[in-house]
Amino acid sequence: MINYIIGFFAGIIGGMGMGGGTILIPALILFTNIDPKIAQSVNLLSSIPMTIFALIIHIKNKKVEFSIIKSIAIFGVLGAICGSFLANYISSNILKKVFGIFLFIVGCIEVKKGICMKKNKGN
Repeated sequence: MINYIIGFFAGIIGGMGMGGGTILIPALILFTNIDPKIAQSVNLLSSIPMTIFALIIHIKNKKVEFSIIKSIAIFGVLGAICGSFLANYISSNILKKVFGIFLFIVGCIEVKKGICMKKNKGN
C-alpha cells in the first residue's frame, strides 16, 4: 500500500514539473528501507510513463517551450551518463547525505522565495 501512496504523490509532483524524484527517492529510502541506488533506478524507470503522460498534457495546454529543449536534452543526457557512472563508485551512505543536503538547500531556497513573495504582496 505504501508504494501506491508514494507513487501517487510522486506523480503529482512530477506532473507539476517539479521532479517526482524529489518525493519518490527519499520516500522509498525512508518508508520502504531500500538502498538509495535501488531507489534511484526505481525513480528513473517509473518516471518514464509519468513523464510521457505529463508531457502530453503540457503540450496540449501549450506549456512547452520547444526552442530550449535541444540544448537542455543534450547536456542532460551527458550529465545523466556521468551521474550514472559516478553513482556506481559512491557509497549509498554518501549518496543519502548528498541527496539530503541537496533537498535541504532546495527547501531553504523555496521557503525564502515564499517569504519574499509574501512580503512583496503585502506592499
